Amino acid sequence: MNTLSVVIPVYNEEGTLKNCIQRVLDVDIPLKRNFVIVNDASSDGSKDVINEIVAHHCDIDFTVIHHEVNQGKGAALISGFAKVTGDIVIIQDADLEYDPKDYGRLMQPIIDGRADVVYGSRFLGGQEKRVLFFWHSVGNKVLTMVSNICTNLNLTDMETCYKVFNREALSKLKLKSKRFGIEPEMTAKIAKAKFKVYEIGISYNGRTYEEGKKIGWKDGVSAFWTILKYRFIN
Repeated sequence: MNTLSVVIPVYNEEGTLKNCIQRVLDVDIPLKRNFVIVNDASSDGSKDVINEIVAHHCDIDFTVIHHEVNQGKGAALISGFAKVTGDIVIIQDADLEYDPKDYGRLMQPIIDGRADVVYGSRFLGGQEKRVLFFWHSVGNKVLTMVSNICTNLNLTDMETCYKVFNREALSKLKLKSKRFGIEPEMTAKIAKAKFKVYEIGISYNGRTYEEGKKIGWKDGVSAFWTILKYRFIN
């Protein structure tokens, strides 16, 4: 395995995107890396920041996709997954809640051939995390529990951004969800495909809503129904 593809969905992340890219470039891993950046019709200056990043890093392989209309994180990931070329694929949010320093540990089970998919858990012990909202963490754990009941997996954090794939495994997931329902849909289809799944504790620097966090209770309700939906359909 020689190359890591980093898929970055972007929606109004002009303040953090440049720092996010630099953190990925700075991380010490034994693989070359390329980027697939999907701008989901941002209304701020994200498009200009993306152009600046690509122009500044002419030695790095960037694929940039611009959605004309905002469609949601799921749609951005589906567009990005269609363009990946790396042997390993990781999802990286642009908001700096997740730290690329965890890449090495997250990729190792796939590099070793032990895993097809690795989840980075915010709830496994041993890593630092910012203390924030109690009810938000309860909501995540409830959704994970319901997902586990439906998939017969024993994950601790189904909603995590950090999901890492062997590209061959990723290519077998035919994903449809346009918004945050993409997380439970991926998990349901990973379980149905009987992929080998590992979970590794990660650090987490969560944002408040004032700092730009976008997911809310309506997304939780949508995720719940998505879990039930994909319990019974492919």
